[in-house]
Amino acid sequence: MLEVDKLISGGRMLLMDERNTVIADGAIAVEKEKIVALGERKDIEKKCISREIIDAQGSLVMPGLINCHNHAPMTFFRGLADDLELMDWLNNYIFPAEAMFVNKEFSYLGALLACAEMIRSGTTTFCDMYIFEDEVARAAKEVGMRCLVGEVLFDFPSPSFKTPEDGLRYSEDLIRKWHGDPLVNIMVEPHALYTCSETLLLGSKKLAERYGVPLGVHYLESASERKQLTEQLGKRPTDFLRDLGYLNDRFIAFHCVCLDEEDMRIFADNGCKAVHNPESNMKLASGVAPVPDMMKAGVTVGLGTDGCASNNNLDMFQEMDTAAKLHKAAKLDPTVMDARTVVRMATCEAARVLGMEGIAGSLKVGMNADIIIIDLDRPHLTPLYNEYSHIVYAANGSDVDTVLINGDVVMRQRRLLTIDEDKIMEAVKETAGKIKERFGAR
Repeated sequence: MLEVDKLISGGRMLLMDERNTVIADGAIAVEKEKIVALGERKDIEKKCISREIIDAQGSLVMPGLINCHNHAPMTFFRGLADDLELMDWLNNYIFPAEAMFVNKEFSYLGALLACAEMIRSGTTTFCDMYIFEDEVARAAKEVGMRCLVGEVLFDFPSPSFKTPEDGLRYSEDLIRKWHGDPLVNIMVEPHALYTCSETLLLGSKKLAERYGVPLGVHYLESASERKQLTEQLGKRPTDFLRDLGYLNDRFIAFHCVCLDEEDMRIFADNGCKAVHNPESNMKLASGVAPVPDMMKAGVTVGLGTDGCASNNNLDMFQEMDTAAKLHKAAKLDPTVMDARTVVRMATCEAARVLGMEGIAGSLKVGMNADIIIIDLDRPHLTPLYNEYSHIVYAANGSDVDTVLINGDVVMRQRRLLTIDEDKIMEAVKETAGKIKERFGAR
């Protein structure tokens, strides 16, 4: 008999592997952080004995969801400046509020609150861009969440650095500090082409190349951005990035609302990745990213929520539902963005976007045990005909019962085990009161 730490026993299991395998009555054996056996329950229970059994009968077991684009500390700004156009929202509200209030404690507390919200809704990995990202990494590490984080880099001063050179040094310090950590991974993240000079963009690229880490940028989020950049650069923005040497399989472009056919072809040819943020793009009226066309062209696309200031939640179940329905309406075609495709965007394809396909996003022997268990014994989840359909069109984040990350149980029966959420919420409310007093709520 194989002795293991944990045995998830029973339940319908979506492996999210290459064959989209579904096991009607399965079991998963976990030793330390790894999945060491999985298959039919009767077979696994014959060869494994466990120190802890997690009963998943009547549940759906699947890989944890992966949020490919977030600004975790912006939980502080949830609802602060809604119903505004992107540049108005950014330049007249968000940037001034950040300059006034963001510090290390802000980023740490905001990230803890975001982690609590994400775990509660089944997210086990997130990709983050914000200020004082070392504090975001510290929060994720304490909570036990997997993350890929990077300091946002600008040409102008940030609360965490005075010059672009300081920002690059901060990013390099992050890479060195967290190298080899089992949960925290670092990337380099210049904010956007309209907030970063060519010098800063080149410095960011060289830093990412030096350490072999991903490079992420907000890209073509609106038609006005594309028009401004084309005029400013004197060429197509994607040609500009190609000339800078940006386009390779470690490049991640967030939003991509205004990619055209040539952009998609270039992205696909160079192995570039894209992240779709439908709810944020809808709320800011930025447009509808051509995701079905991107996928058809061969671009790997993941799904993300963006930050709470423009979404206003971090629930990936809602994001999947929106992604599926938005493109059906935009294309006037009910067959596009089918449920299984969208679930893959939030799991195995998301892992490919972040360069984590060997770690997370699917359930296989040898993979890290990032697993969520969804309670199916709910009126809105009865009856069950198709698991993918339920996940995208019927389930909510609140249906997630138990969450494992890296083999550790971080939520059991809706109770968070690594976060004192009441304490965090009180601390956030106290700071939010100061934000409202000084900045005001629109």
